Amino acid sequence: MSLEVLGLVLIGILFIVILAGFPISFTLIFLATAFGYYGLGERVFYLMTYQYFNSMMETVLAAVALFTFMGYVLENSGLMGRLFHAIQLAFGRRHGSLYIATIFTATLFAAATGIVGASVAIIGLMAGPIMQKRGYDTALSAGTITAGGTLGILLPPSVMLVVMGPSFQVSIARLYAATILPGLLLSTLYLGYTLGRTWFRPQLGPPLPAEELNVSASYILKELLIGFTPPAFLILLTLGAIISGWATPTEGAALGCAGALAIAASSGKLTFASLKDATFRTAQTTAMVMILLAASNFMGAVFSAFGTPKFLADTILAWNIPPGMLIISILAICFILGWPLEWVPIVVIIVPIFLPLLQALNIDMIWFSVLVAVTLQTCWLSPPVALSAYYLKAVVPSWELWDIYRGMMPFMILQWAGVVLIYIFPEIALFLPNLWYK
Repeated sequence: MSLEVLGLVLIGILFIVILAGFPISFTLIFLATAFGYYGLGERVFYLMTYQYFNSMMETVLAAVALFTFMGYVLENSGLMGRLFHAIQLAFGRRHGSLYIATIFTATLFAAATGIVGASVAIIGLMAGPIMQKRGYDTALSAGTITAGGTLGILLPPSVMLVVMGPSFQVSIARLYAATILPGLLLSTLYLGYTLGRTWFRPQLGPPLPAEELNVSASYILKELLIGFTPPAFLILLTLGAIISGWATPTEGAALGCAGALAIAASSGKLTFASLKDATFRTAQTTAMVMILLAASNFMGAVFSAFGTPKFLADTILAWNIPPGMLIISILAICFILGWPLEWVPIVVIIVPIFLPLLQALNIDMIWFSVLVAVTLQTCWLSPPVALSAYYLKAVVPSWELWDIYRGMMPFMILQWAGVVLIYIFPEIALFLPNLWYK
């Protein structure tokens, strides 16, 4: 058996073992070592050592830990609750005001944290109980919360984008710039859908009681400023420094951590207990991402040493498959694999298999990266797994899982509409990178 075919066998067995439920990191290490020793001999151990040291010493990936810590600290600051309350008061006289508050708050929180689980949980805790109390439709409420929370995987400072940059061989700063407009597009689609539903069926989102709205405009404005200004400033400080080139992603993430700590301290929520909790959760998340990233890099190195990527690229090029069909096929693979798998193995193992082919076809990798990112965001809303549903169920246990699934389905369709729009109109993703990086 040739080494190229051995690489295909390796990938096939990898899929089978992962779908069977084995731990991904250890599966990658074992299979890469076993197949690598069979095909490369003792060289595989030198390859393993190099890839692990290279992954763990990559300074850009320090941003994963820093952005994660920033998100968890900001989560404990309590400002999102004040912002949510202020927006619901500002729009309380119209139908669907809580949907407006949820989407706006979720968009801002996603842009300040970059973590889906934290976004869905916090927004669910804030919006879920009051939506129940005010008689809002359960399915539409659940769909709004979960869809808004998934923006954390797309909008900068998304941790996924930090990992995607080196894996797809693209600039993280350009990738951050490229996902801003698609993220806002999806947020606008969510808002338009919820307002349209409540326009035709007002009972889905009743206005707030008049006694709750008996507050002054100055009070609402003050709450809006207190809830909006600090996180908005943090976003501008962090992303502005990275996108402008004034700071690297790691340095920008460090600035974000300092800003999040200052915001938490100023709001009186920076306690030893909250700091310990944020640090512990950061260590857990970062360890999971880094061990998986190192293991997948080792797997990718063995796969490349077999010559399989070049073999695949040459074979598919010989078939004269149109570039558009290839992109659609890759996105479909990402979507299907996104049900049982987290985004990490898809970003660092699956998609890089096709990189030589994509580069040979001169496909814009920034545009392609955004398409993959939005597709993977869609997986968070797609049954049968749909992790967002379980995050929401954990914080609002009175909602039935079926109702949550039912509410997410229209938003999943909106997500796919976003993918189609970005595919048809690449400038949605490329306008800001081309404007800022001429």
